[in-house]
Amino acid sequence: MSQSTIICYGELLLRLSAPGRGLLLQTPSLDVHVGGAEANVAVSLARFGHRVGAVGTVADNALGESAIGELRRHGVDTRFMRSRPGRMGLYFIQAGALQRPSRVLYDRADSAFTRHTDYDWKTCLEGAGWLHLSGVTPALGLACADSAIAAAEAARAAGAEVSFDGNFRSLLWRAWDADPPAILRRLMGTASVLFADHRDMAVVLGAECDADSIEDKVVQAATQAFKAFPHVRYMACTQRRQVDVDYHVLSAMLVERDGSVHTTPSCTLAHVVDRIGGGDAFAAGVLHGLVTGMAAGDALRFGFGAACLKHSVPGDFNLVGVEDVEAFLSEDGFHVRR
Repeated sequence: MSQSTIICYGELLLRLSAPGRGLLLQTPSLDVHVGGAEANVAVSLARFGHRVGAVGTVADNALGESAIGELRRHGVDTRFMRSRPGRMGLYFIQAGALQRPSRVLYDRADSAFTRHTDYDWKTCLEGAGWLHLSGVTPALGLACADSAIAAAEAARAAGAEVSFDGNFRSLLWRAWDADPPAILRRLMGTASVLFADHRDMAVVLGAECDADSIEDKVVQAATQAFKAFPHVRYMACTQRRQVDVDYHVLSAMLVERDGSVHTTPSCTLAHVVDRIGGGDAFAAGVLHGLVTGMAAGDALRFGFGAACLKHSVPGDFNLVGVEDVEAFLSEDGFHVRR
């Protein structure tokens, strides 16, 4: 589809989860998936037919080799994925049930990704039309923050567009002497597409939105973002209402710099299989729409469809294709395809 490559930079992780709805180590086994915010976007875009490359560093052992192989299996170009001394970044998840929420435990300190942060960005970005980053990478430490900023600024200098997902992870930021607003402002300042909402803007710009409805808060936050970051053309986000861990109501919005506001109807997700990676699926879907020339409202709708479908797929990666999303968005989306 896209003639230029989309590059995704971030840490590739192993996800270890308690089977079913059990507590961590309630049984002596864990389910393993490969994931990570930027890798999730890369896999989804590859399955939508794009040329996608991943940049990052994994442990130089069987765990890292297997993780890279999983990206490659889904069509992601891994020539700029490196194996270096250090440990593999991990995270553990304990799925919730009823009113017991899910829990995430990070175990990624001193990983190979955080220890080896220098990349030849001129080479990595050669022929790239887009660079996708998220707020997870700079939250991992000063060296990772500097590396993310270097990547974003190199992309801008090379004429590539930058998309940035706020993905604010307070647990990661609190682990070191960080200044999240200053770092995130530099990254958002390079972005053409911003995946963020009013809460992200409150953190980054220190300006609370005083509107009554969530939709008006998002529009107000987008206006603040456009004023602060002159490169940003679109700001998009989802809104989620949870009745319990299995029953969610999802909708989405996209605001353009010219003030145009696009929204989706709400979708009831009554039997959620796995919500992890839903925001990444949304980002990938919106990017797919924008890169292929869809109007902003259609790109939002496609991203929303991808996000909804991700809730039916176990693991971090959204393994659906363009036809799956289009079928979901059509009236016959629930028919059996034979």
